[in-house]
Amino acid sequence: MTAPRPLVVVGDVLLDEDIEGVSTRLSPDAPAPVVDVTGDRSHPGGAGLAAALAARGGREVTLVTALGDDPASEAVRGALRGRVRLVEIPLEGTLPVKTRVLAGGRPLVRIDRGGGTPGEPDDAVREALAQAHAVLVADYGRGTASAVRPHLEAAARRTPLVWDPHPSGDDPVPGARIVTPNGAEACALSPADGQSLRAYARRGGDLAECWRAAAVAVTLGERGVLLTRPGAGTPMLVPAPYRAQGDPCGAGDCFAAATAAALADGALPEEAVQRAVAEAAAFVAAGGAGNPALWRTEAAPGARDEAPETDPFALAERVRARGGTVVATGGCFDLLHAGHVGLLESARRIGDCLIVCVNSDASLTRRKGPGRPLNPVRDRLRVLAALGSVDAVAVFEEDTPAALLSRLRPDVWVKGGDYSVEDLPEAEVLRAWGGQAVVLPYLVGRSTTLLAHRAAQAAVRVGPASP
Repeated sequence: MTAPRPLVVVGDVLLDEDIEGVSTRLSPDAPAPVVDVTGDRSHPGGAGLAAALAARGGREVTLVTALGDDPASEAVRGALRGRVRLVEIPLEGTLPVKTRVLAGGRPLVRIDRGGGTPGEPDDAVREALAQAHAVLVADYGRGTASAVRPHLEAAARRTPLVWDPHPSGDDPVPGARIVTPNGAEACALSPADGQSLRAYARRGGDLAECWRAAAVAVTLGERGVLLTRPGAGTPMLVPAPYRAQGDPCGAGDCFAAATAAALADGALPEEAVQRAVAEAAAFVAAGGAGNPALWRTEAAPGARDEAPETDPFALAERVRARGGTVVATGGCFDLLHAGHVGLLESARRIGDCLIVCVNSDASLTRRKGPGRPLNPVRDRLRVLAALGSVDAVAVFEEDTPAALLSRLRPDVWVKGGDYSVEDLPEAEVLRAWGGQAVVLPYLVGRSTTLLAHRAAQAAVRVGPASP
């Protein structure tokens, strides 16, 4: 396997702080929530986050940025030590610090402090960009991109360059391979009306022409990314692979870093964007920039997290940690029908995540008899995971999900049909940790067995298919 090729990141570094807590009351002197602090953490943001993300997997990353002598700059140096190579521009002033106060995992307020002006770059900056296999510009409007613009213009003429823009920053240099504004930035930079895909496609094409960029990738959150070229050609929409439930802070940096890394390794723009969309979704689902695992020592270059959508246990822990309600349900789901969909949608509305426990193939055969399953477990999991109401899926090999539930420890266990709660074998298991079993209404006349019987009857009437 070919080793990942080196990458240079240029841009403005910030220090991001998160103060986490819970809020159960308002202040007596103002209609403001009172937050009881449970913890706080800090990590590099902006170009620092983008560089750290690009370095995962063992890639050699050089970060060109402005740092000073203030405590925030020292904190950034410490967090990035051993992860990326720093090429510093002197900073006149202090590094910007952005502090979020969160209650129950949701931001209440952000406080911005500090800020300085980058000085003159030296020969080390020029040499780093002259040797780059690819360049990512993470422009946060703080002046670093402006300070090294002549070197960036030269780099764009000979190597792939990705520019992540900011409304208060510079225009991308001519010849950028991909520019990555988000939807709000595209709206601010281009006057096209509306929020439709057609409107964003027009904005992307106009911006690509204005910036003389090869392509513009407009990031649209859960809708995916719209890759456009100069002019009025047909854009390519790359949807997210699944609905990522998590903190979106830093998702744009992850997308831009993954795009630049893919281009460095020789990917076409379309391939690079597809890889980047998948990585950004996984990043958000894992907790975003605030995910502590991202900044642990063992998470330095060379280690990558597993795709979080396959880990229902980690999801349950994250939801519980922020005071949310974990809901689970289970079944064979051999042939998904309207009854299943209605049950899952209702179950998801009960809490903050829904984990579906699915019988393995062997378990299903023991329950339903020969000829079942109709669909193997891998296909059943893929169909379930594609539903917007489902946050994660888990497989159990036993006849009942009792052992799996003991590990997941959901707050609510949901079943559909004409059960009573007392009849559910899982009810007793849930009492061990204070969980609750509930029964939801189920659409009458919908069942996998009935549908399979109808299909078999129809096949007999029609006869064998022609070869």
